[in-house]
Amino acid sequence: MGIKKIGVIGHANKGHVVENIARLFDWAKAKGLELLLEKEVAAKLGSQGYHGDELGALADLVVTMGGDGTLLQAARLMRKSDVPILGVNMGTFGYLTVINLNEMFDALAAVLAGDYRTEQRMMLDVAVHDERGESFECTVLNDAVINRGNYSRMVDLETVVDGQYLTTYRADGLIISTPTGSTAYSLSAGGPIVFPVSNTIILNPICPHTLTNRPVILPETAVLKVVLWTREAGAILSCDGQVTYNLKPGDAISVCKSDCVTNLIVSPRRDYLQILRSKLGWGGSPTVVNRK
Repeated sequence: MGIKKIGVIGHANKGHVVENIARLFDWAKAKGLELLLEKEVAAKLGSQGYHGDELGALADLVVTMGGDGTLLQAARLMRKSDVPILGVNMGTFGYLTVINLNEMFDALAAVLAGDYRTEQRMMLDVAVHDERGESFECTVLNDAVINRGNYSRMVDLETVVDGQYLTTYRADGLIISTPTGSTAYSLSAGGPIVFPVSNTIILNPICPHTLTNRPVILPETAVLKVVLWTREAGAILSCDGQVTYNLKPGDAISVCKSDCVTNLIVSPRRDYLQILRSKLGWGGSPTVVNRK
């Protein structure tokens, strides 16, 4: 079955995004395709809109227009759908949105012709259940980050893996990342770069008090439990850098591999190593070494 309906999620508050979605609307109409717009974008264009989960159920393809943040939002909104996502980069830096704006229509034409490849990216389920009866749940594509926020002291984070005590991190925080998120906050905190199609969980302390606390790569089957022990007022749990929850002393955060996945359409022109070289400025052509 071919693609007939294309869902669109974009950064509605950026004028150039809305302008280019209007161009996409005209392009789709000329090809007899139906464009389904996310509610905020639709309001800017005076059209009917849909919630993210509705787009996942109705669309054959979803296009995100913005940066990596827009794609992360789309991944969470449509986590229960296996619809492929094509990320169009309208920012200045993107690991997930690898299709540039000037490539958008060519890339879409290739997708319509069936000439494309997807990668299935692992996600994490994050949950907090506390003694007050409050609960919080979120599914992330990049990472879950526990950090001290505006509090002055380090936080103590008792960490258990598969029911076995690992350590109590005394640090500014802790990053629990997917391979996709390994090039996000975890990378800036000294974490490893992990190929995004791998299924592993990266545990990376932020500025740990004990310098031997280093990043740990766990198997995909690992179930984490992190308990916040601190005399300060608490800490902040941040999911994909977009959804936050205020933690209190004694709160327990559980993290495990999700049954949900994100299906990303990858660039037909650049492989992952090319993307790394470009984004990290590693240089172009290889160096020939004379070993005589």
